[in-house]
Amino acid sequence: MSKLVPPHGSPELKPLLLAGDALAAELQKAQGLKKVPMTTRETSDLIMMGIGAFTPLDGFMGRDDWKGCCDDYRIPSRKGLFWPIPITLSAQQDVADSISKGEEVALWDLETEAIMGTMKVTEKYGIDKDCECKQVFRTTDPAHPGVQKVMEQGPVNLAGTVKVLSESYYPEMFAGIYQRPVEARQVFEERGWSTVAALQLRNPMHGSHAYLAWVAIEVCDGVYIHQLVGKLKPGDIPAETRVKAIDALVNKYFRKDRVVQGGYPMEMRYAGPREALLHSVFRQNYGCSHLIVGRDHAGVGDYYGPFDAQKIFNEIPADALVLRPLCMDWTFYCYECGSMASMKTCPHESKAVIDENGAYQGGARLLLSGTLLRKLMSEGKPVPSEFSKPEVIAVLKEYYDSLEQKVEVKLHGFATGEAKK
Repeated sequence: MSKLVPPHGSPELKPLLLAGDALAAELQKAQGLKKVPMTTRETSDLIMMGIGAFTPLDGFMGRDDWKGCCDDYRIPSRKGLFWPIPITLSAQQDVADSISKGEEVALWDLETEAIMGTMKVTEKYGIDKDCECKQVFRTTDPAHPGVQKVMEQGPVNLAGTVKVLSESYYPEMFAGIYQRPVEARQVFEERGWSTVAALQLRNPMHGSHAYLAWVAIEVCDGVYIHQLVGKLKPGDIPAETRVKAIDALVNKYFRKDRVVQGGYPMEMRYAGPREALLHSVFRQNYGCSHLIVGRDHAGVGDYYGPFDAQKIFNEIPADALVLRPLCMDWTFYCYECGSMASMKTCPHESKAVIDENGAYQGGARLLLSGTLLRKLMSEGKPVPSEFSKPEVIAVLKEYYDSLEQKVEVKLHGFATGEAKK
């Protein structure tokens, strides 16, 4: 009997990825079907369904489920199952008009030009994009990368059950990191773990990330460093570089029997609080009992308060998730304490002053953030040694030195501590 938390809304994982003869037959059939182009976000969602990370979904949502998800975090077709962000597939009007209800179509990835799956279309419907953005992202500002994706969608959503035919390039490109839920659960079981804290990462691990992971290990059997290897917004560090940087830190500064690394193919939506809930849903499918939720989880810019992603767990029904949040306060390096600390533990409130050469000039708290780290590295400025381990900085320096064109990284208020808590 497993000691791990059950999958979300199901006694067992429900992967939709075909294999063997069934895969060969479906691939052959797909060649003769009409193609429905998919964006990178839609492709990554399809793969998440394929590997069982989106258990118990069996396809792209219809209108009632889309609306229930936006309005009430619920999927009506699944007896009101909790789900925080719509999983939908859009199409241009001419493509939608050419498809009949009940028709099977091939799902075609625009980026790789590969057939990724098939779907039996059960519904075609339009949506209010402003409504979705207001509820999911709390904004309709087109500068928000998640809003931009929704606004660029086709005018018609297609719904239906899917069969997944490929995991794209992820298993090969991220061999050793890319992991399906069943594989992660097997590792946790072999180690005898029952409580597992997931650490969501879209940045290399700086000092605050490592500190959060070490704290989680103190209260759980182990920590699952779960890296996003899907597509990010411009200015973010690509997955290949992040994997190298995290490897460098974990291999030297963590007990190997208390940490597991994994990668997942979902694309970031930067939906802040709502995305923290989606991260919880699929981390439960991976076998995690807890999700570390720190400052500005899954946020971007100043669209969310620094701890809105923690507060939202108090706003959802108590039975929504088995997984629980492991809420962490703002963390930083304190020169007075001589160590990493948080606002719950450190009495020294002055902000540390670092000169243009990266040297400490006075004050206590050095606030750490992935955005600030990217900005310093992209501009070739020295990074204070307290910011991250030298092995991580070396990997990032190699990456930034290799860029022919520097990417501008804009700081938001919560990255610097200038915005109100």
